[in-house]
Order: sequence, then structure tokens, then C-alpha cells
Amino acid sequence: MSLLDADGLAIGYGRTEIASGIDLAIEPGTVTCLLGPNGIGKTTLFKTLMGLIPSLAGGVHLDGEALAQLSRERIARHIAYVPQAHPSEFAYTVLDLVVMGRTAYLGTFGAPKQADYDAATAALETLGIGALAERDSTRISGGQRQLALIARALAQQSRIVVMDEPTASLDLANRILVLDTVRSLAASGLAVVLSTHEPEHAFLVADQVAILGRERFITGPAADVLTPGQLSSLYGVALEVETTPSGRHVVGPSTAPR
Repeated sequence: MSLLDADGLAIGYGRTEIASGIDLAIEPGTVTCLLGPNGIGKTTLFKTLMGLIPSLAGGVHLDGEALAQLSRERIARHIAYVPQAHPSEFAYTVLDLVVMGRTAYLGTFGAPKQADYDAATAALETLGIGALAERDSTRISGGQRQLALIARALAQQSRIVVMDEPTASLDLANRILVLDTVRSLAASGLAVVLSTHEPEHAFLVADQVAILGRERFITGPAADVLTPGQLSSLYGVALEVETTPSGRHVVGPSTAPR
């Protein structure tokens, strides 16, 4: 049984529909990559899947229950969100940043208890960044901060982790680190859903690819979905997909004569 399902989903704000006809099933132990051009509605889709905004049609089900009928606390215990790692203005320690993932368990005015700090510490250790616990979260690298935000999601002890472009603005080494972490999370049984502008990343980590385009929503294995024709149509430029001798897929401008 899927952890999270969208059936005939239409998304948007108020009476303004952005996309419709969205069918998606998120399974445990898998990575789903969402691709689409800027402004197409990827963030709106994520917000709808997390219950932050209502769907305009269709529905979302979490463990077989209608998402619209569940409390925010209940949803937070099932779905964790990892934003892009923008610098923070507040000098929390990394441990305090990760403990924020325990909010759903604390109640309205509850303070973190030892069990919450233990869960946060365990999450940091799982990602191999336990040594950062007492560091100022504004004085660590972009890759380390992204891992800290993933640790915050792990401390939430949710079964689904939604990531908004987790490799954006990171250098090569940190992109590799985050992608390796994504695969490790799925291998541990979590369901990971992430958006990306890099088709190569989807080839590397995705069990399922979802394309959100104008008037269409397509899902399937990367090799079936990320074809030159689909990518060219999605982004409005002629693209081709090459396979290197090592088996990696590279997407670039088409070299075919016009």
C-alpha cells in the first residue's frame, strides 16, 4: 500500500488552477523526483501533498486516510519537509535547529525534553554530522546546513520526507553528499520526494520520476520519462540524453543540425 496517494488532483490557489489530472503514488523505500520548469507549480504541488493548501479537485490520501480530514499534528508526524538551505539570521546551534523537528510532539507550549534531544542527536549521528551539534548553524557550509535540515526531518520521525531542490546552490562535493544521503534514506525504508532542475540527478537517485509540465503530468522510471523528446518539450529547448561508458546519463543541448 502506498504511503501517500494523489488521485485526479487539481492544484492552485482560490479559483486559479495551475495544474490538474495529477495521479501519484509514493511508496516506502523509494525516491520520487519531481521535475518541471520554473513557475509551473512544483512548490504548489508539494504544499497540496502536505496539506498546507487545499486541492481544487481530486484528493490526497495519507496511509489510506483523506489528508483533508487529518490534523496538522497528525500530518507532521507522517510528512517532514526539507527546504532549501538558505542562510539563517538566527544563530541557533545545529542541535537546537534539529530539535525543532520535534515540534509536532511537544504540544502548543511544550518545551523539548531529553527524549527530544536524544532523537535529534541520533538524527545527526545517522547523517554523520554529530560533531556539528554545538556549532553555530550560521557558520557551517551549505552542504552541512542542508544535512542539518535533513537531520531535522529525521528527528521528526516521519515516514515521508519532502525536499525542495535539496542540491540547489551547492558545490559539486556537497551535491554528491546530499544525493548519497537521499539514497541512504530510501534504503532505510523512508519515502523521499524531491524536486530538482537536474535530470542527471533523477537518473542517479530516482525510483520514480514525475514531470509537471503545461497541461500534463507524467510519471514512470527515469529511462522511460526522461527522454530527449519529453525533456525538450518540457523545457522548450532541443535536448539530448547521452550515456557515458560508465553508464551515467548526461543531458545537454542537441547537436543535431537544425
